[in-house]
Amino acid sequence: MDEEPVKDDRISGRGLLTVPDAAWELAVERAAVIGPLAESSTGGYAVDEAATKLGISRERVYFLIRLWRGGQGAVSDLVPGRSSGGRGGARLPVEVETIVREVIRKHYLTRQRKTIAAVHREIIRMCRLRGLPAPSRGAVRRRIAMLDPRTETVGREGREAARPLQSAGGDVPAIVEVLEQVQIDHTVVDLIVVDEQHRLPIGRPYVTVAIDVRSRSIVGLVITLEAPSALSVGLCLAHMLTDKRASLERLGVEVTWPMSGKPRELYLDNASEFKSEALRRGCQEHGIELNYRPPGRPHYGGIIERVIGTLMEMVHELPGTTFSNPAQRGSYDSDARAVLTVTELEKWLTLAVSSYHGQVHGTTRQTPLALWTAGVQEAVPSMVTDASAFLVDFLPVVRRKLTRTGFVIDHVHYFRNGLKPWIARRSQMERFVIRRDPRDISRIWVLDPDDGSYMPVPYRTLSYPAVSVWEHRAALERLRAEGREQVDEDTLFRTVEHMRTITETASSTTRKARRNAERRKRSGTADEISMTRPPIDLLPPEGNSGPATEDRVMPFEEIEQW
Repeated sequence: MDEEPVKDDRISGRGLLTVPDAAWELAVERAAVIGPLAESSTGGYAVDEAATKLGISRERVYFLIRLWRGGQGAVSDLVPGRSSGGRGGARLPVEVETIVREVIRKHYLTRQRKTIAAVHREIIRMCRLRGLPAPSRGAVRRRIAMLDPRTETVGREGREAARPLQSAGGDVPAIVEVLEQVQIDHTVVDLIVVDEQHRLPIGRPYVTVAIDVRSRSIVGLVITLEAPSALSVGLCLAHMLTDKRASLERLGVEVTWPMSGKPRELYLDNASEFKSEALRRGCQEHGIELNYRPPGRPHYGGIIERVIGTLMEMVHELPGTTFSNPAQRGSYDSDARAVLTVTELEKWLTLAVSSYHGQVHGTTRQTPLALWTAGVQEAVPSMVTDASAFLVDFLPVVRRKLTRTGFVIDHVHYFRNGLKPWIARRSQMERFVIRRDPRDISRIWVLDPDDGSYMPVPYRTLSYPAVSVWEHRAALERLRAEGREQVDEDTLFRTVEHMRTITETASSTTRKARRNAERRKRSGTADEISMTRPPIDLLPPEGNSGPATEDRVMPFEEIEQW
């Protein structure tokens, strides 16, 4: 057995899945009342009302408020014995916010069409009557700018004037604040990508997109080669809740993408990956409400689908596109034209998103960037600083008993010295909560039942290669197809290595065949050669000395220009 180096590499966690259902549901119920109370006034009436709702004393309400404010503003802060530090954000006092909304409804959203100045004067008058600080005219103007366009048009101009803004099939609930609702969906990209090493076609990737409904800003985007799963959602959430400057630097793209923060609600379709235990409790822990499209009401997801459709239309301009259907593709050879890797596609889409944010949206009549900027001026969105720790809360979960040699998951053994204290008392311990990243199963994250942190535990045999869960399953299927009912670990990893060798050999053979075919084309007539050349818009710029042949790898800078 290999020994791993001793190091402090745990990720802080709070054991969301170890809390009994009854205790967790109680914490969720309390968070729904204490969270808004802790962020606003804690006057006597509000505290009494909270105590009545929760069936607890006033002293207990104040205690829970202190827990919430001293913690992360998460559901687990209100589970007994759980708290941690840090939170932020500021907005108008709740009483002032109520007055502003009421005056806008009664005086601005009317056929009299009062000016913003007149509405602001009425708000000042109402605040003075109640002894409250009056908001600035800018604050009022920003809230009016964030009104739903259809609601505003109905109030000031009538329903007939608002008919062009109505969605087909019925009314979708109005969203008036940024990050009030974020829609997430997946699609397969209409493009063949190539691998990083050999530049050979490897298939169509998937994209997971998150859009802020109010501003129509794209707040999260992830590209994977695997089919959509709960992990895709977790990766997209991690991208959404963290500052994007680090990922932009990794890609080497110099654009501005300021849209980040924690959504109040996620709006999803009814696919199975959106209903996993990890996603449900992860969202509850971080105060994100989960809602799903009503059955038979597809227009409720129309916003995210239109944005994804816009991105795919742009992708159709790239070499290697599959277009939307075979009829549209015609005789176009997508595999032969493919030039972009997944990373290069991610760069290209990042540039496309930046361009999209600066264009006036047909429904809101403003740019997504302008609406986002106006929305976040009232309160800085909540962020996470450690994307890895956040992502762990959304990784798929398995539960296993601890054995004398560690954990065994799908014929793979995991061990580290840190498990030894638990091994000694394993007969008295329940099954452990374990999280595993399907992209790399070379280590698992084991929840410490004592302090709630996650301990990374590697392969017991450290010399084994890192593999994905999909490679692992393919190797298992191959062994079972050969009639091996008993699968040992060494055989499993030898099979993975053998399958990788087959792929490498096939790639080398394909490259050699393509080079030979190219040489034969070059030795033919001028007419034959001309038929092998790519379209003129794929040729290098004038003065570029690179070869103008189909198998030439186009630099990313040229793709941007193209």
